[in-house]
Amino acid sequence: MKNCFQVIPYQVIQQVDQVENEIPKGVELIQASKVWDDTKGKSITVAVLDTGCDVDHPDLSDRIIGGKNFTDDDSSDPEIFIDHAGHGTHVAGTIAASQNDSGVTGVAPEASLLIVKVLNKDGSGQYDWIINGINFAIEQKVDIISMSLGGPNDHAELYKAIKSAVENNILVVCAAGNGGDGDDSTDEFAYPGSYNEVISVGAIDFKRRSSEFTNSNNEVDLVTPGEKILSTYPDGKYATLSGTSMSAPHASGALALIKVLAHNYFERELSEPELYAQLIKRTVPLGLSPMLEGNGLLYLTAPTYLSKIFDQELKSSVMKKLE
Repeated sequence: MKNCFQVIPYQVIQQVDQVENEIPKGVELIQASKVWDDTKGKSITVAVLDTGCDVDHPDLSDRIIGGKNFTDDDSSDPEIFIDHAGHGTHVAGTIAASQNDSGVTGVAPEASLLIVKVLNKDGSGQYDWIINGINFAIEQKVDIISMSLGGPNDHAELYKAIKSAVENNILVVCAAGNGGDGDDSTDEFAYPGSYNEVISVGAIDFKRRSSEFTNSNNEVDLVTPGEKILSTYPDGKYATLSGTSMSAPHASGALALIKVLAHNYFERELSEPELYAQLIKRTVPLGLSPMLEGNGLLYLTAPTYLSKIFDQELKSSVMKKLE
């Protein structure tokens, strides 16, 4: 079977050898560090279905709990899931790079990473690789599956695997795709991002403007930063990349935090739909078309933020009535 899937196209802006203890702008913008006093994602496992990972990277080595290779790289050895492309290492760092006083820090710096290599050194993969990777993640009982990849066609067996993951209470996060034309009246679809069962993540820049490349359609759930994102890169390095590939891991890491916060608050395990509701509760509308932004920008402190606005508006309303 020919390769049908690719990493959601991305642009490498810059590579650097060293970074001095930095919380990337995207991590800050979604307010991740504001909840780290409560949780950093410990006990949550995120399966990263991508091009593999630099397992020796100083910001990632203590986060990786295992992995498996489903591609034709390295003679198809299932035990070798290193990253020959860079994409998977970058995604993994945004999700859970350790807070270790050097390098970068991910959204959920104490979450565990299961590296599921389903794309090869060329950044492409077969349907079977993706499907087998999803089923492997289900078998490993992960909490979240993160996929910054896509293809143009709906596929019955892929859809079946996605639904199986959700039925097993696993949150599935996907990049919306980079086929956008800047026109919110036109639809651009990529799969699995366009399945209703997945959490589809679009991109904005640091000025909270919609990225020109981000797909627009009625399956987009929310947006996160996707331009000039700094994260880990192979050979212990770092790089700044752009694309909805960079947006999806912000949401995956945030869900690791949300799952712990929700468990502590409700004192029970929440279902996948309930966790999705907790995610959407933590979004802020940007005033863009819903086809572009879905429910809005992921903003982990949104419940507090919106509560303050409501209290201010209520107080103002009462004062006007008393005047």
